[in-house]
This record gives sequence, structure tokens and C-alpha cells, in this order.
Amino acid sequence: MRHDIQANERSFTTKEVAEELGIATPTVRKYGQILERNGYEFFKDGDRRVFVQTDVDALQAIRDTERPLNETAEDLVAQQKQRLANYNRSDIALPDTYDTLPQDPNQLREAFAFLAQELAATRETNLQLTQSLDEMKTTVSRLKQDHHVISSAIGNSSQKTQSKIEKLTNEQKTYYEALLEQEKEKSDSLQEELKAIREQQEKEWQAQNDFNKRLEEKIQKPQGTWGKLLSLLGR
Repeated sequence: MRHDIQANERSFTTKEVAEELGIATPTVRKYGQILERNGYEFFKDGDRRVFVQTDVDALQAIRDTERPLNETAEDLVAQQKQRLANYNRSDIALPDTYDTLPQDPNQLREAFAFLAQELAATRETNLQLTQSLDEMKTTVSRLKQDHHVISSAIGNSSQKTQSKIEKLTNEQKTYYEALLEQEKEKSDSLQEELKAIREQQEKEWQAQNDFNKRLEEKIQKPQGTWGKLLSLLGR
């Protein structure tokens, strides 16, 4: 628990811190949340943060850092813990409790006007967040619809492409099967022709061989000139 309040130390509201640092009120709350998530302690009046100068310095460090915000917040938390260890515990007197409320009606009106401004700023911020959320929902819905349309188009295109590929494949298969069948028929025909030619050659060779044998036999037999001639003519 924090106990580093100084005597007569000034406290700041969220709006005053925003004006001091030149940032928006929601940004002050954002930086405060980052610090708290990392272990930083603020003085609290109920749920409302009350800032002192060391808190303003910490928020300024968050504003000006070029490092990741969480890393800077961790360093600031470590510094705060070290600082708290060096302070003696003291009670915190918040400036805006019931006992310290201003008695002057004009000051009261100013305080209420300030609270009204803070409430209006909070409501405006909530309205902007709600509108942003609605816009995000609409965008997400459109993205889902676009994704569905794109997926459907891709699916249909893929199916059509697959059908075309299958059709071309079947056509090529049929074409090559027909060519193969034609080549097979040509091969069978050529083999038949070759067989017939071989058979014809064998017959001619056989006839020539028989003729040569008869001629040789006639020549070897002792016959007269007329006998040889008649033998040759009578083959």
C-alpha cells in the first residue's frame, strides 16, 4: 500500500493530469491501467485515481517512451517499490473528502461543474467506444460475408477446373488408346505381309533349289547332246 504522500503535497485529478501532459483524458486512464496491470499503486478515492507528482512523472515517462509500454511500466513499478521502501508509512488525507469540501457556494458550483464535465467526457468516450464496437461488428460481418463469397467462388472455380482436367484427361486417354489400337492393327498387318513374303520367298527358294538339283542330276548323267537338250526342255 502506498505511503509516500508528502505534507501539503498537491494532488491532481485526471483532467488536470491530461492538461499537464497535453494528452486526452482517456489516454491518462489508459496509461494508468497499463501501470496498474504491472503492479503500480495509485492513491484511490473509491474507484477514482488521485494523482500526485510522482504519478504525473510516471505517466509522462509512459507518454515519452520509445520502448514497449509494458517494459517501461515494469521499470516504473520497480522504481516505485524502491521509493516506497525508503518512506515511512503515513496516513493519506485526500483533498476531496466530505470534511474538506469547500463551504463557498461558488466553489461548490465549480466542483459540481467539473464533475459534470468529467461525467460528460466519460459518457462521450463510452458513446465513441460503443460506435467503434458497432463499426467493428459491421466490418467483421462484412468480412465474413466476403470470405464466404470468395470461398464459394474458389470452390466453384476449383470444381470447374477439376472437371475440365478430368475431361481433357479422358479425351487424351481415348485418343491415345485409339492411336495404340491403330498402331497395333498396322503392326499385325505388317507382320502378316512379312509372313506372306517369307513364305513366298521360301517357295521360290525351294523351287529354285529343286531346279538346281534336277539340273545337276541331268548334267551328271552321260547322255547325248539331244538327250540332254530334251531333258532340259522336259523339266
